[in-house]
Amino acid sequence: MTSQTVTLVSECFVKPLSQHQKQHIYFTPFELPFLNLNYSQKGLLFSKPPPPDDHDFSISAFLDDLRRSLSATLTHFYPLAARLATRIQQNPPSSLIYIDPQNTPGVKFVHATVDVTVSDVLTSADVPLVVRSFFDLNDAICHDGHTLPLLSIQVTELTDGIFIGGSVNHLLADGTSFWHFMSAWSEIHRSEEKHDYVISRPPIFKRWVLEGSDPVTTLPFTHPDQFIVRPEKPEVKERFFHFSSTAVSKLKAKANEESNTQKISSLQAVSALLWRCVTRVRRQPSDSETVCRLAINDRHRVNPPLSDDYFGSPIGGVSGTATVGDLMTHGLGWAALRIHEAVRNHDTSAVKKRVESWYRNPTLNKMIGAVHHNSIMITSSPRFDMYGCEFGLGKAVGGRSGFMNKHDGKTTMYPGREGGGGMDVEVCLLPEYMMDLECDEELMNALKSD
Repeated sequence: MTSQTVTLVSECFVKPLSQHQKQHIYFTPFELPFLNLNYSQKGLLFSKPPPPDDHDFSISAFLDDLRRSLSATLTHFYPLAARLATRIQQNPPSSLIYIDPQNTPGVKFVHATVDVTVSDVLTSADVPLVVRSFFDLNDAICHDGHTLPLLSIQVTELTDGIFIGGSVNHLLADGTSFWHFMSAWSEIHRSEEKHDYVISRPPIFKRWVLEGSDPVTTLPFTHPDQFIVRPEKPEVKERFFHFSSTAVSKLKAKANEESNTQKISSLQAVSALLWRCVTRVRRQPSDSETVCRLAINDRHRVNPPLSDDYFGSPIGGVSGTATVGDLMTHGLGWAALRIHEAVRNHDTSAVKKRVESWYRNPTLNKMIGAVHHNSIMITSSPRFDMYGCEFGLGKAVGGRSGFMNKHDGKTTMYPGREGGGGMDVEVCLLPEYMMDLECDEELMNALKSD
């Protein structure tokens, strides 16, 4: 690469096209634990039009179109343009944190340039460090949303491509909600009815409340110093592995055959493979515990179920556990069955118990000391319609994430660009483990099993 320095060209704030009086939006026991975590960062890489079509491409016109359509989209997704607010209550001593839609400075919109190519980003063995600079708000935690934007969009112009990266406050949006917003933005951007701005899936902001609970949830603190713990940033290698639809199908079939069932999903089979391979390269004692943890969408696990259009972060986590010896001795199906059982047991009753427990003892997530030293954490989903988000440049050529909330064992799932059930998997590991993972026989065989 010629230069790995991202140059800031301009920045501004984009407000909703139309603003009406909106009510405060409160957070639930699903979202409040994220106050200490970094913003979530995801983005799409597009190729610029090739010659001779590139003569018709104007970056200034492209940016103007993005800003106009973003403003229209924020009319529907207005909380993203607002800021957090806190009201201190004395009896009992507590803090009420909420979104104040009347304080709407807007979404930050950044234009930057970098002298690298699409190929530099996609074909490098490890994710290039420069990709971290394709995102804004790289040190922000969710509590910072009191003074920082709740969403920042950075458009980075490469030599032959465009990267659109979003940094969103995790209190507001999980992956389902972020890609819902991106899909709506794409829909408006592509609409021929430029002044209509109707979207097919309006977001739902009415908060979920556990039956019998106060709809306004407070925290037992009166000052941020009582709960803010900023995350560490370990130096890990980030690498993508592509599982074709054929490879995924074979893994799923193998996992179900070995476990004598037909219940194991594609995601569970791939997760089981990664759990085994990462555990193997860490070379931990055979009697030590290893954990495969999955972030899981709780929208359909509450009663009554929530729509996928529910805008928020109603996510939980499930864990498959084993000793290193058992995980290595038994096959893929055995590991996949541990994960499947953890997912199956995470039902409406389990979610209700977790929320009730949080009400009794409100706690906030933190990265420092909270990550099991011999675990992997599976996040995001290959079911997200990332590649359906187009902005006049055709289908994206790849997706990437920022460096926030990453640690040894963090694994991010993406749909394969070709569709049909393929997956792209981003694995984060300490450098010494990543070197061995590249040579892991089980993983390499699975990747080339077309």
